[in-house]
Amino acid sequence: MSTEPETTEEAEPGTPGAAAEGDTPDTDPAAAEDNTPDTDPAAEGGRSEAGTAESETANPNTADPDTTDPDTAGAGEADEAAPQLSEAEAELAAQRLERERIERRKAEKKAPIEAGGKLSGKAADLLAAVRAVESGEKPVAAVFAEPEPAPRRTAPEPVRRPKPVSAEAAAAPAPAPAPETVQAVRQVLTAGGAPDALALQVAAVLGEAADERLRADPWQLLRVTGVRPEQADGFARALLGAECGPDDERRGRAFTVWLLEQAALAGHTALEAPALTAALAQRGVPDPDTALQSALAEGEALVFQDALEEPGAPAPQESDEGDEGEERPVRVLVGLERYALAEESLADGLARLVNSVPKEDGSAEGWERAAASARGSTAELIRAVAGHGLVLHTGGEASRVEAARLVWEARGLGLRAWAAVHSPLGRDGFAAPAQSDLPDTPSQRTGPAVATVAGLLSGAEGPGRDADGALDLDLLVVLDAPQLDVEKAALLVESLPDGARLVLSGDPAVLWSVGPGRVFADLLAARVCPQIASRVPDLGPLGELVSGIGVGELNQVEAPGKEVVIVPVRDAGEAVHRTVQLVADSVPRAIGVPSEQTVVITPGHGGAAGTRALNAALKERLNPGPGRFGGFDPGDRVAYSPVPGRTLPGQVVKADAEGLHLSCSGAPVVVPREWVEQCVRHGWALTAHQAVGGRWPAVVVVLPGDAAQALSRPWVYTAFSRAGRHLSVVHGVEQALPRAVAEVTAKPRTTRLPVLLGTQVPAAG
Repeated sequence: MSTEPETTEEAEPGTPGAAAEGDTPDTDPAAAEDNTPDTDPAAEGGRSEAGTAESETANPNTADPDTTDPDTAGAGEADEAAPQLSEAEAELAAQRLERERIERRKAEKKAPIEAGGKLSGKAADLLAAVRAVESGEKPVAAVFAEPEPAPRRTAPEPVRRPKPVSAEAAAAPAPAPAPETVQAVRQVLTAGGAPDALALQVAAVLGEAADERLRADPWQLLRVTGVRPEQADGFARALLGAECGPDDERRGRAFTVWLLEQAALAGHTALEAPALTAALAQRGVPDPDTALQSALAEGEALVFQDALEEPGAPAPQESDEGDEGEERPVRVLVGLERYALAEESLADGLARLVNSVPKEDGSAEGWERAAASARGSTAELIRAVAGHGLVLHTGGEASRVEAARLVWEARGLGLRAWAAVHSPLGRDGFAAPAQSDLPDTPSQRTGPAVATVAGLLSGAEGPGRDADGALDLDLLVVLDAPQLDVEKAALLVESLPDGARLVLSGDPAVLWSVGPGRVFADLLAARVCPQIASRVPDLGPLGELVSGIGVGELNQVEAPGKEVVIVPVRDAGEAVHRTVQLVADSVPRAIGVPSEQTVVITPGHGGAAGTRALNAALKERLNPGPGRFGGFDPGDRVAYSPVPGRTLPGQVVKADAEGLHLSCSGAPVVVPREWVEQCVRHGWALTAHQAVGGRWPAVVVVLPGDAAQALSRPWVYTAFSRAGRHLSVVHGVEQALPRAVAEVTAKPRTTRLPVLLGTQVPAAG
């Protein structure tokens, strides 16, 4: 049975029902970056919303197909300078440590408290005295006589946060399952008719005695990425025989967890209970309510009741008898523990930032001088940051100069200020405006302090950690904030020291994060902190086109320099042919942008004009070769995914016994041989989710006819806004493009962050 279904490459999270029924994500982490399985757009009816179904067209200014111009040399946009494998594992290890710390804290909150156990000082002494009198151990006079002054005790050492391990230590690979365990699992898989190639994955997921666990509960096979319910059912029937039935309690629990995992891939941190039970019924579970209760009883899922606050509804009134009036409506949500803990931790951390007073770094006069030296919304941003622990900053690509200005001004005031971006491409783009637009003062000419979010969390980049394990900084400005999922956002917020300031900056119109949650959108809606909207416009024909798409209008724009070109095509075959022609010949000749600075963006990995087909055609034209190492040759452009959801564009340097050697944004990376097939794809053509966070001098957006259902406004906005100088649109979807821009908005995601924040932070009004 195949465990790697062909799914849409970039599906965005859709409704809970759709998410539950949709295909499982591609098992290849390189494909998983789009947050949804990678499939042919035509077969994509219900893709998840995180970044797929967004309409993607540019202005209908049909210029010569020869025009396309690059924006940012994005060829070498890798992620980190550390060895790639080590960096990826360092990030995962850092996340594991932080999750363990969060779980310990939650457990401590729930632990029973011994009476008086939390008291100290006079309160504790008084309690001890009362107990002594009550027990008759001491007379009242002796106990309550004026005590002799006691010598001062030294204050106990403050409890410190666990220090994160170094990047080198965290990079140590997790121990592989014992060979005998893998062999035992292989025998069970063979007995059930499942591919024995899954043995290593099953052993890694189920741990010790994996073979016994699998025999006892065959539906545990669903915990392996890429395995579908019908495949697990077939495996269970082969192992259990007559004992196997659709009403098996084990089956109901496994299906419940699987549906919640699929919902997370679609961007939801939880599902409403009715939607989950309906999806269970569609999967052939006879008693969905019992299956859900069983999963809750076993601790495999958590249930929440969140009050529903309808806009404009009056606050509940108490009756004359003092009882509460009408009961407030609630919604019952079910979610996986890892996302529930992350979302609660994130809400706690954000409330801490909002409710606390920032450290007095820099005098009030210094902040005001910095604001006075800026103009417009930049000055507003500096003033907001001066007095608040959390600030939101919104705007398009041009607004990044305001974030750069803030970092430089803060460093000039003596703050340890850093910026964090989604990808190395964004890091390079952030540094450029900072150098050209800022005052030339010695204190600020130290260069912009910019790291990637992944590098910051893993310790491979950034200021490092202080003695308490917190990031050693006073101000953190996170760009590309819409790409933060709840887990990554929780890690960032929990890593900030007390008194630090956090600025989340980004474009609300782009695709949301690949992982679950919509942190930036939820915070904007909650209105719990200052929000500064940039008034720096994106200029030129491309800026005009993208700005219109952001408000639902696909406008024709004047493009005298062939900044925007529409290339009509009749079918997918012609789309591939014209794309290769544009990248290899027309754009370099007419626009002056070499092919290595041009990127192709298409809705999905599969299909006749998906990334696979386009990359094969582009390789044949631009760097033909036998593909001796897993299909790759020196000089190939690649997209490397160290972990799902992150893409590092790079280039193949060589291959040897160590693995595939890449150059990603100038940093050498070695991908072990066994990881190549899963983590590396050719990278001339990307999906919109893979491209988010970077810009190129020239972009060719390919819209074959079968991609119409994959288009949405956020998808089109994201794809078109990756172009810096030139945009060519290979257009085969006719009216589906303007319709998507006008009508198909981002699919909703079910999250709990707004409710959790509402109980801790009053709305700013």
